[in-house]
Amino acid sequence: MTIERVLKYSEQELSKWDLEHLWHPFTQMKEWSAQGPLFIVRGEGNYLIDIDGRRYIDGVASLWANIHGHAREEINQAIEEQLKQLAHSTLLGLSHPASAVLAKRLVEIVPMGLKRVFYSESGSTAVEIALKIAFQYWQNQGYKEKRRFICLKEGYHGDTLGAVSVGGIDLFHEIYGPLLFETIKLPSPYLRCKGAGLPLAEGAGLCASDLEQVLEKEHQHIAAFILEPLIQGAGGMLPMPPGYLRAAKKLCDEFDVLLIADEVATGFGRTGRMFACQAEGVSPDILCLGKGITGGYLPLSATICTEDIFQAFWGDYEELKTFFHGHTYTGNPLACAAALSSLELFQNDGTLEQLPSKIEALEKGLSKLQRLSPVGEVRQVGMMAGVEIFEDAQQRRPYPLEMRVGHKVCMAVRKHGVILRNLGDTIVILPPLSITLHELDQIINAVEAAIHEVCGGK
Repeated sequence: MTIERVLKYSEQELSKWDLEHLWHPFTQMKEWSAQGPLFIVRGEGNYLIDIDGRRYIDGVASLWANIHGHAREEINQAIEEQLKQLAHSTLLGLSHPASAVLAKRLVEIVPMGLKRVFYSESGSTAVEIALKIAFQYWQNQGYKEKRRFICLKEGYHGDTLGAVSVGGIDLFHEIYGPLLFETIKLPSPYLRCKGAGLPLAEGAGLCASDLEQVLEKEHQHIAAFILEPLIQGAGGMLPMPPGYLRAAKKLCDEFDVLLIADEVATGFGRTGRMFACQAEGVSPDILCLGKGITGGYLPLSATICTEDIFQAFWGDYEELKTFFHGHTYTGNPLACAAALSSLELFQNDGTLEQLPSKIEALEKGLSKLQRLSPVGEVRQVGMMAGVEIFEDAQQRRPYPLEMRVGHKVCMAVRKHGVILRNLGDTIVILPPLSITLHELDQIINAVEAAIHEVCGGK
């Protein structure tokens, strides 16, 4: 069925089939059925366009993935050209040119020392692969006792069971406890500093000491420490103390523990550099990438490790050191073609070079929102930001859960031509990197108006 035929169905018909048959992610479907679907039928630059032709700024980059805007001709053309040659062929026992070229390009731009690329299709699977590689790395070398993982509370690494095991958001993960493997969870660095009454800029030492204490006692049993560098995204846009990432890497090296950097959300320019690890000169042992890797056009992810880790899997077949893992669509040619085109656009558009002025404009807009009485806190790292609202901001008393205030604010911004999503009562602002200064102003103004409408106050 062609897209032309699909679009001939009426909105009423589409709504009926959506409500009768679709199950949406991270969505209470009872609530969804009461509000009705918003059908997006087209993307154009930094805008999404609904079935009635209304335009909305894509304020969350289609779930933190879009980089260069929608319908970029260069990416469309790359996909089309690849489609004419080959839509899909397995990497199990075969290869294809785009997968090899992309692997080389990724190794050229990621932190130094990362050399081997394993593809999959989502951030969750990139993390699953990283966990399995880290575990088997030690097993292959005879360190059978190194089986455990350290992670952070309020961390988020995806929704498959391994990724959930190293996650730390109770709202999402607690119910699955009986299915998960045990981990050692350290406090969220941001909340640790806040609880200790310490400015974030001075908190690296305190948070590193938490890690050091665990490593001193348990390093013989620890395979890896996994974290989101610089900022915990889904945990509520919680920045980390400057220097913490560097300190964590130093400690992991000292105690012979692998460091896994989950840059699914923070990679490809989101924090102001191509990768967040580069802000502190850190090269992790394993790097997880996803979301923006294709510019937000097709599902693809990559788990990239050092040559030392790769060599632990090298041997004769009968040694059974092989990494027995793979996916049907691993390294899909269409997705690899999109990723190669996206990387070219970073250069051709000067994407990273244009970010400082946009980051400054976002910071200025957030300071404006900070002055609103319901806003208790604004948090930002690069082009990733959160605006947290409270029933009583001075006392930091949250709204009752049943009021769904954050959700209501995100519904209200649509009236002003913006699409956003919330994490609880934290409003997330995370637009495509191609966003203009004028469009950033529009987002800030929409959030301000929506907070006034939903929360009142000045």
